[in-house]
Amino acid sequence: MIGFILADLRRLWAGSLVVVLLVALATALGVAVTLQERALRLGSARAADKFDLVIGAPGSETQLILSSIFLQPSPLPLMDGTVLPRLLADPRVASAAPVGFGDSFGGYPVVGTSTGLVHQLEVLAEGRVFAALGEAVAGSAVDLPIGYAVKPTHGLAERGGHAHTELAYRIVGRLEPTGTAWDRAILVPMQAVWALHGMEAESDADGRHDHADDLEHDHGHSHDEAASGAKAGHAPIDADAALNEDWGKVPPGLPAILVKPKSIADAYKLRQEYRDTETLAVFPGEVLTNLYATLGDAKRVLVAVTTGAQVLVAAAILLVTILHVGQRRRQIGALRAFGAPRRAVFVIVWSELFALIAAGVLIGFSLGFGAAKFIAGYLSGESGVAMPVVFAAGDGLLMSLILAFAAILAVLPAVLAYRQSPAAALRA
Repeated sequence: MIGFILADLRRLWAGSLVVVLLVALATALGVAVTLQERALRLGSARAADKFDLVIGAPGSETQLILSSIFLQPSPLPLMDGTVLPRLLADPRVASAAPVGFGDSFGGYPVVGTSTGLVHQLEVLAEGRVFAALGEAVAGSAVDLPIGYAVKPTHGLAERGGHAHTELAYRIVGRLEPTGTAWDRAILVPMQAVWALHGMEAESDADGRHDHADDLEHDHGHSHDEAASGAKAGHAPIDADAALNEDWGKVPPGLPAILVKPKSIADAYKLRQEYRDTETLAVFPGEVLTNLYATLGDAKRVLVAVTTGAQVLVAAAILLVTILHVGQRRRQIGALRAFGAPRRAVFVIVWSELFALIAAGVLIGFSLGFGAAKFIAGYLSGESGVAMPVVFAAGDGLLMSLILAFAAILAVLPAVLAYRQSPAAALRA
């Protein structure tokens, strides 16, 4: 019987191929949506795992996380500079690293920070951490060699940014891969970013500074004067200590500070303390949960669309198959006339249709996986965030349900063939 089924499928190869491709494409669409959404969740969650608490100025929690952790270019309001030394002196804080944005080079963001964040991200793959204002550490995905001179551009070059010709950072180290957006970042001392943008710390009688402009905007300063602080700029620094000492009691305003508390209890206390009218403290995981809820809504819409497409494909296949059974009435009648029992005819028709749909489902899962891998690879290359495309236990259940539906779908044409009279079929 198996040989007869295979011979029949070979004889009708064109129609069989169309059925398989229809099922494969409909299945691949649903699988690709599911796998890509899962990859985005896993990748973003793993990227945020390295950061416990983020503190910034009051505003959008989502934008604060996207800019400070995922390094998405967007201006953030600056918080008061007194927040940083207060955190560094807090016994509940293991480390507090400032983050400053605004510059880029060759499509890579140039981020001002401290040595503490460099060590928090990952160990060095080669070289050393920066120790002077004119030095930098490259992420693992930055395609620049050790010793390369980086001349940053204010903003993005494609958006009309201008080059900072008065200072070049020399890459002295490279991080191990982290699977985060920081793999595509060039890390430089925060003090160099302040100097380059004319934001040296200033204190008045009230202990307050007057730097309120965003790093993303032009401050109207003289680049020659700014460069004098970082000039050829290789004065040795202790990047963390200098934040309190070399730059005075009040550092310039900061868009974000990445904080690593000493304990979970300290993390919640710090978040509560720094959620006020002057600062905003958030757990990245909580913000991502809200984003996932939005993604979940979008996923439900996409799943509904793909399910509708699959139902239409199933209806089309069923219609084509019923017409095909009608066209094969003579063949079925001949089988019955030569002694084939009704059950054998039922099994032949059912097996052929089920085999075609099952082949389409298996091919569709493969195509969906390949499409998700391609999309994830492209997005990872653009963002630096590793997006693992993996099957889960639920995907096996989904495949089983689809195959069960295919088995039920194949019953109707088989029943029509089963009920045909041999005499009537031969007279047709």
